[in-house]
Amino acid sequence: MLLQYTPVHQPALKHFGLPRSPFVDDVQSLNDVFESVSSRYARVALMDAARNHGFMALIGESGAGKTTLLEALEQRIIDEGQDIVLIKPYTLAMEANDSKGKTLRSTHIAEAIAYQLDPQLKIKSSPQGRFDQLHKLLRDSCRAGRRHLLVIDEAHCLPIATLKHLKRFIELKDGLRRVMGVLLIAQPELRNLLHSQNREVREVMQRCELVELDPLDNDLEGYIAHKFQRFDLRPDDVFEPDAFNAIRERLIHVPRGVKAGEKGSVSTCYPLAVHNLIARAMNAAADAGYPKVDAAVVAVC
Repeated sequence: MLLQYTPVHQPALKHFGLPRSPFVDDVQSLNDVFESVSSRYARVALMDAARNHGFMALIGESGAGKTTLLEALEQRIIDEGQDIVLIKPYTLAMEANDSKGKTLRSTHIAEAIAYQLDPQLKIKSSPQGRFDQLHKLLRDSCRAGRRHLLVIDEAHCLPIATLKHLKRFIELKDGLRRVMGVLLIAQPELRNLLHSQNREVREVMQRCELVELDPLDNDLEGYIAHKFQRFDLRPDDVFEPDAFNAIRERLIHVPRGVKAGEKGSVSTCYPLAVHNLIARAMNAAADAGYPKVDAAVVAVC
């Protein structure tokens, strides 16, 4: 279930005694990041990839919290003073082929790495010379105590050729030690590609750890409590007990003949969808003069 962005309106904020929306600019410190079982594992895996030059893909639906986890990784690096360099190649309107937008090529990645480590470097024109420069930069930086993590956002839009070439970057070493890790941030299309029988991506599929963010199905109450606790409010100040199952029912599609939680049910109970549904329900409850959001209000939102 895809829901259009909905803010909590001012009358609803006043009705429920909120100084501002709990879903806008709601993550300002590491304590604001909710930890489900899957996101907790993802946070550990992200830091391990950064420290030990791993190769992983963080997979999640739109609004699942991938960007928040990446930002939390950056904040932790800052807070702990870790000498880890995050390298982010930027390509506006990145797509898998040039007919739809701009493709991110391995040469662009090499340029991004070189610029991050030495902005004044004059990059050689030949592929061999450029790759040797890159290897030396990373090797010398590692020997100085740094760690490097190449971060590619929207990696499901990578051309297959570039995806294959990532193996070359991972194989850059100083003796037996890798000199850089690779992190792909992607929607499920990347998982589907790597799980396919496409032999072109087998070298990536066999080396890349896929870490997937699960929906909040069983963590919904805890997630909502965490959000409202940041305002010193309890969920039962805003929600009737039956509201939580109603939210789940709106965001989990269970085909006929399939029980909730079984294979075949499809959940969109991710943070962004939860935010938009709750905002709609809070607005509706305030407009109707209901003291709290209940299942009946959620059902019509």
